[in-house]
Amino acid sequence: MNNGTHSARLLPWTGSEGKPCYLLTDGDGPLSRLADVMERTQLDMAQDLLDHAADLLTDARSTPEQLRFLLARMREALTDVHRIAESRGMRSR
Repeated sequence: MNNGTHSARLLPWTGSEGKPCYLLTDGDGPLSRLADVMERTQLDMAQDLLDHAADLLTDARSTPEQLRFLLARMREALTDVHRIAESRGMRSR
């Protein structure tokens, strides 16, 4: 989104009702920097989950509860990664 001078950035978090949050920005302000840090943190957490999944899936002693918990966390991480990709795609237009 673009209002002529500043673009609307989809932020890496949602509002209280789960609705998307946008920031009108030129890309260089404190909230933009906070969003950058949050995106990096979310991507790092997703990588950690992938590493954990690799370990858990090769462990024959993994329980259904452990796998269900992992799947729930991976769904959250995938939601975050999808939002980041959508946001970056909007900014590259």
